Amino acid sequence: MSGAPIAVIGPGAIGGLMAALMQRAGHDVTVVAREPTATHIAEHGLDVVTDLFGAWHAPLPASTTVPHGARVLVAVKADGVAAAADLLRDAAPTEVIALLNGVEHMDRLRSAADGARVFGATIAGQTRRTPVGGPRPATVTHSFNLLTIVVPDEAEDLGLAAALRDTGAVMNTGGTENEVLWKKLRFLAALSLLTSTWKVGIREALDRDPGLTAGLLDEIAAVASAEGVPSTGEDLRLLLADLPPRTVGSLEADLSAGRPGELDAIGGAILRAGQRHGVVMPVLTATVDRLAASVTQA
Repeated sequence: MSGAPIAVIGPGAIGGLMAALMQRAGHDVTVVAREPTATHIAEHGLDVVTDLFGAWHAPLPASTTVPHGARVLVAVKADGVAAAADLLRDAAPTEVIALLNGVEHMDRLRSAADGARVFGATIAGQTRRTPVGGPRPATVTHSFNLLTIVVPDEAEDLGLAAALRDTGAVMNTGGTENEVLWKKLRFLAALSLLTSTWKVGIREALDRDPGLTAGLLDEIAAVASAEGVPSTGEDLRLLLADLPPRTVGSLEADLSAGRPGELDAIGGAILRAGQRHGVVMPVLTATVDRLAASVTQA
């Protein structure tokens, strides 16, 4: 297909899946990663196994730099934002869509890609990637039938948005960037904090401690409402109850391995926003503190 090349910074579970799907749809895609990962993917590609699209091998080109003038999908975790910003600064991209968790990364990415059209978006889907290394490709697994991308209204006409639409994922627009990111963060925080607390799927986690669940969801909803996304705890409960019962947040795997993961980018971001708005958050504060302490003790 014609158009500027596409670079995907961060070929983890989400980035690897979207890179493989865009390549399969006929787009010129390069994944961008640190040297060991880029070398391994350049040599071995990625294997992809999905419930929704089937299974295939993706022979993805890989690099440690972003091609000049590329359209860029940023799919790193919170601790990769600084490196992603450096890559953008050196590449003069034309378009950037960031599929990151949280709300506090956009100023840094936007300032690094001065002159580009830069938007935060969200993606929902249960994905995993095996470690990169050894003689075989890493495997990206996408489970269940949920894969939904939401972009701000202003990003709907981007060439990169069209490429993401070509993947077969459900593609929606959702208002302003702030609305898109907060709609995802309120849901992700509830999912991640509950499943990480109990180390079980969301259906069981919702019922483990009704008082904690209600307090946590009400406080998250209050912060989201203060940020311009009207919400109630019951709204969040209904969204979570509609998920496959075994669904867990990606945070749970990190915390179980003794890594802080994106606890601060998810729970910490909501606490900081709540403090700005004067929201009282005793359950949320205690939950985030308890999870942070479990990492320290691991």
